[in-house]
Amino acid sequence: MKKAILALVVLFVGFWLVQDPQGLADVARSGAAQTVDLGGRLFDGLLTFIRELG
Repeated sequence: MKKAILALVVLFVGFWLVQDPQGLADVARSGAAQTVDLGGRLFDGLLTFIRELG
């Protein structure tokens, strides 16, 4: 079952890449930017927590 779902996801992304490469690139760029932002906020929160301990 997991292999079938993975195959469907790969086929979907492949189809999307062929049909709308710019749209796929925009989604990937947006997702990467959000991941970096979340990582930065998490790191800031961790630093604040450590400072409050001391």
